[in-house]
Amino acid sequence: MSHSTIVHGVVAPARLKNRFQRHALTLSIAAASSLIVQGAWAQSSTTHHDHHALNTMVVTAVPLSSPLTVETDPRIPRQPAPASDGADYLQTIPGFSAIRNGGTNGDPVFRGMFGSRLRILTNGSQMLGACPARMDAPTSYISPENYDSLTVTKGPQSVLWGPGASAATVRFDRGPEEFDEAGVRVDGSVMLGTYGRFDRRIDAAVGNQDGYLRITGNQSEANDYKDGDGNVVPSLWDKWNGDVALGWTPDDDTWLEVTAGRGDGEARYAGRGMDGSKFLRETVGIRFRRENLGEHWKRLEMQANYAYADHIMDNFTLRSPGSMDMGGGMDMGGGMDMSDGMAMRLDRRTRSARVASTWEWENTTWIAGVDVEHQVHRNLDSERWQPDYEQTQFGAFSEVTRYIGERDRLIGGARVDRYRVSDENLDTATAGLTRRDTLPSAFVRYEQDLASAPITWYAGIGHVERFPDYWELSSSQAGPAGSVNAFDGVQAEKTTQLDIGAQYNDQRLSAWVSGYAGYVNDFILFDYNTASISRTQVDNIDAQIAGAEVGASYQLTDNWVSNASLAYAWGRNADDDEALPQIPPLEANIGLTYARDAYSVGGLWRGVAAQNRTALEKGNVVGQDLESSSSFGVFSLNGTYQASNHLTLSVGVDNVFDTTYTEHLNLAGNAAFGYPADLDRGINEPGRMVWARADFSF
Repeated sequence: MSHSTIVHGVVAPARLKNRFQRHALTLSIAAASSLIVQGAWAQSSTTHHDHHALNTMVVTAVPLSSPLTVETDPRIPRQPAPASDGADYLQTIPGFSAIRNGGTNGDPVFRGMFGSRLRILTNGSQMLGACPARMDAPTSYISPENYDSLTVTKGPQSVLWGPGASAATVRFDRGPEEFDEAGVRVDGSVMLGTYGRFDRRIDAAVGNQDGYLRITGNQSEANDYKDGDGNVVPSLWDKWNGDVALGWTPDDDTWLEVTAGRGDGEARYAGRGMDGSKFLRETVGIRFRRENLGEHWKRLEMQANYAYADHIMDNFTLRSPGSMDMGGGMDMGGGMDMSDGMAMRLDRRTRSARVASTWEWENTTWIAGVDVEHQVHRNLDSERWQPDYEQTQFGAFSEVTRYIGERDRLIGGARVDRYRVSDENLDTATAGLTRRDTLPSAFVRYEQDLASAPITWYAGIGHVERFPDYWELSSSQAGPAGSVNAFDGVQAEKTTQLDIGAQYNDQRLSAWVSGYAGYVNDFILFDYNTASISRTQVDNIDAQIAGAEVGASYQLTDNWVSNASLAYAWGRNADDDEALPQIPPLEANIGLTYARDAYSVGGLWRGVAAQNRTALEKGNVVGQDLESSSSFGVFSLNGTYQASNHLTLSVGVDNVFDTTYTEHLNLAGNAAFGYPADLDRGINEPGRMVWARADFSF
């Protein structure tokens, strides 16, 4: 069968056409940027616009911004150099890891929790993927450096940003442009590295006090990398994204913005039976904000969003077809013969809206609103699009902050969500079945700033009831005992969790700790040891979870700064009295940086302990526990030079000693690439990588 023909109703993507589209985007961005740059240099007066100050050090540790949240600028250079996707970037924050399957598009994990337990938003809305095995996880469509800020709220300690976020809420946001007078702003970066790594990004805006036009775009590509033993690991990727925003700011209290974006890419996966040959993203959004509407009515926010994901996976665009085991937790027929070449095309449309208002009194702030989301998932079958899943969610939320003293705060919130979910897959026993449910969530937290020391501490308890997501309800999977399938039997997950923590800040020392302990009723667990029913089983169990993250930064001298962090997660299957699967091991990071004038030099050591608490052949829709993992340590170096106020140069060597190591959360190597079909062993990570980066801004 020719690979240029239609395979199972899917037209194989033309790579030449894709490359032309990517280069056309680059030329368009370059042309627009050139005009903007010319206008910038032609300006005789300086426009005040503190959009992005160049950083003179490579970030190796991200501290807490408050006792419960992490806020950072995702455009700052980091080490290790993250791939151009959200999951890899989040791993630079203590407590985050990812289920790895090669170079890019891993699936993020926080405190051992995966999937929709993490609510991941871009500009306040979800961009959900289409692959039934999460080859295109939501973070696959996120290029972090195209956003102004990244905010992580740990635990079930907010109800403002949608349902189900029992582990954390992650928000990538772009804010409004602020021009004091007519002017132009441009910033960007270029990065080169071993294994063919080549990233380029541009972010440009032109505007005045009344409005602006902003253009962002990036391309990122890399070849297969080599592990520390010199073995090639199939892992190449090639991605691009482009977004445009048109904003209206008639006064200091009003902001209206319309946005549109598009992106695409391809990625080869060492741990899957197919690769991703299309990751088309199309988004449209409108956001409105009005402040100071009355004496107590301080803010009104409204937004509506449309997101479309069109995904193709096949076994011939980026590899040679062959008989192989699908492996790695991908439940698509076990060891099916794909020697003739196979492909699947799927898509998902997500429409959402949100309205929220903020009221303030002397000692009280109240935020209340509603949100709604509707999604339809389809697959292409014999050249005809066939819906197989539909979900509608309506939610109402309310959150109050009460200052009960000069240094004491009480924060609490609640939300209720109504779900309507339909199985539209005509080939299953539950075809046409509709499930409805109403689920509550709530939390309360106490915070205090101590008078005797520069310490803020908190303690809060939250309860989240999470409706199973598309991947957990797949009607092709077996459900709990007595049910027809997963769609019929899997119940909503109910998490009750205690969160505690503290933060200390003085002139030389910054330190923080955040811990948690929780109980999850009806935890959704995947069991791959189900040969008797020839398909993965999805079940509900009860689980216990606990852990902590701790970090510190100390100014040793005027030039030397040290930092360290430690993250630990623990989980137990209370039904079977065994370990909860897919829990990352203990991880430590230690960094030391010397900075003087325009120079800085730094080092980072990452140490990961062995993980022997496993539940073999159990996990989630993407990964399962393969085996106990060994400890490892990786050392990296970096340096920066601020050539001017507009240009910073950075260099780095990741994995200096070319260490061979494997992450615990990983997929087994696929037999198509020569990995043993009968050996459940994870994929090795990259060996030594050298990179150089230039950041510019004016």
